[in-house]
Amino acid sequence: MSVPLRAPPALRSNEELLERIRSGGPALVALSGGVDSGLVASLAREALGNAAVAVTLTGSAVADREVLRARELARAVGIEHLVVPADPLVSAEYRANGPDRCYHCRTVEAGALRTAAKARGSAQLLDGIHQDDLSDDRPGIRAMDESGFFHPLLWAGWGKEAVRLEARARGLPNWDRPSDACLASRVARGEPITEEMLRRIDRAEGSLYRRGFGRVRVRVRSAEARIEVDPSEVARLCEPWLLAEVVEELRALGFSSVRVDPHGYRGGGRELPVVR
Repeated sequence: MSVPLRAPPALRSNEELLERIRSGGPALVALSGGVDSGLVASLAREALGNAAVAVTLTGSAVADREVLRARELARAVGIEHLVVPADPLVSAEYRANGPDRCYHCRTVEAGALRTAAKARGSAQLLDGIHQDDLSDDRPGIRAMDESGFFHPLLWAGWGKEAVRLEARARGLPNWDRPSDACLASRVARGEPITEEMLRRIDRAEGSLYRRGFGRVRVRVRSAEARIEVDPSEVARLCEPWLLAEVVEELRALGFSSVRVDPHGYRGGGRELPVVR
């Protein structure tokens, strides 16, 4: 099922957004470590002080580096930060990796966040969904809606550009960091998702980040890996000595073949074609 596009609300100011968050009472912010949820955490901290808490989920579908980034971001914002386990692999529908995978993932994650919110006495659940997120088919948003989440940035009519400008104005360290996505988004649709596969992808991408690449995707079908980096960095990755190192390391992780996408990362949530 597609997420219905909602008419953009009138663009609301920073002050209106703070007042709207303040009026909702104690809040739990789902903090992924990205700029969108980081900005919401900053706004919630300003609006509510110690009545705001940020929660980062950890599990097989979350890269270890994302949890570390969330910790750093929470410290920069000055908001209390909790790490809570949530494993979407408990859902058979998620493991099947169909078109509605994100819905089942977010349903599991939202349940964990709601439990944490109840334990803390939080009156509202906030996330970083914004206006530009509605341009794609995002079944995960439907799951968050069903779980009672409020989307402050969407309510304010803010898109990615407005988010980054405000994050920069607030001095958030990740205001210009490229967007990321869950590890399962690297797996070809229809191919079953396993914990071993997700960890292999995490380690493979980590090896490229350690070599200084700014944006990385290792897309997978079975034991075949396709590496995407920013178009400006493809030439560096393809330097023979470096590529040989990367291929050797990924093969040691269990990939039978490794290739580089010559076009580089193109965004738009592009995944490998459906497995038939």
